[in-house]
Amino acid sequence: MTPTADGPGTATPGTLSTHPDPAATPRPPQSRPDPRTAHPARVYNYWLGGKDHYPADRNAAKQVIRYRPQVVAGARANRLFLARVVRYLAADCGIRQFLDIGTGLPAPGATHQIAQQVDPACAVAYVDNDPLVLVYARALLTSPPPGRCAYIDADLRDTTTVLDQAARTLDFTRPAAVLLLAVLHFIADADNPPAIVAALAAALAPGSYVVITHLTGDLAPGPVAAGVDAYNAAVPVSIVPRTHAQVTSLFGGLPLVPPGVVPVTEWRPVTGGPFGPPADLYAGAVRTGPPAPRPGGQA
Repeated sequence: MTPTADGPGTATPGTLSTHPDPAATPRPPQSRPDPRTAHPARVYNYWLGGKDHYPADRNAAKQVIRYRPQVVAGARANRLFLARVVRYLAADCGIRQFLDIGTGLPAPGATHQIAQQVDPACAVAYVDNDPLVLVYARALLTSPPPGRCAYIDADLRDTTTVLDQAARTLDFTRPAAVLLLAVLHFIADADNPPAIVAALAAALAPGSYVVITHLTGDLAPGPVAAGVDAYNAAVPVSIVPRTHAQVTSLFGGLPLVPPGVVPVTEWRPVTGGPFGPPADLYAGAVRTGPPAPRPGGQA
């Protein structure tokens, strides 16, 4: 049960700055953290073993752990999946552009860092609409040339703004990958998450990819439901678990990349390695058209 993307934020990560202390970056008044209220990104940071959290965040995180201890494994499995899928897309599929929506608090192994290990010229646009995340991301998510790295302050549900601003960094006439990692379970059914994914996919060139990880209760309905209730009671931004069929439907019938929609630890694990502890997340990826040409002109 992982509450947002690789960070996480609520929308809905070259080299880190040599001044990683966010206190060195002026904060607009609305972005100052409120230690009295649990914050999604800080709760997630606690599960990842980070240090950017307050007592309210720790209390919320521990309440969820009480009902579903596997939430910690889920958060970390989601982070490992980010590394695997970005490396796969860059090295095996020739993708050089990434739109990472729901950035969350920066952490080592960010999208641009992984992609630029394959090709230093990779470009990444990060999207989130959380003021706290905004401060950290603008200070820490930087990329040396020839790569490009941008941060977009926008709501995932406003796909027009997301795409228009991302086009300043990414060339949507060429293949790109949209990453929606642990963020769509923040979108209520009333906001039509399948339509959001469809709008993003429709803007992509053939040979592009859409990647999703999503909270599910399928593996342990009772404990996950109790954990979700505890989370929603403590954190102002609610989460919605979905079934395998519902997560699959988010892809809109586009061709799934093998192995399809599977538990996150089972999506192209390291060859010869174990699947890892159970995690209440499904993962999947689809291609929008013919495969992108590989570097060197290979099909």
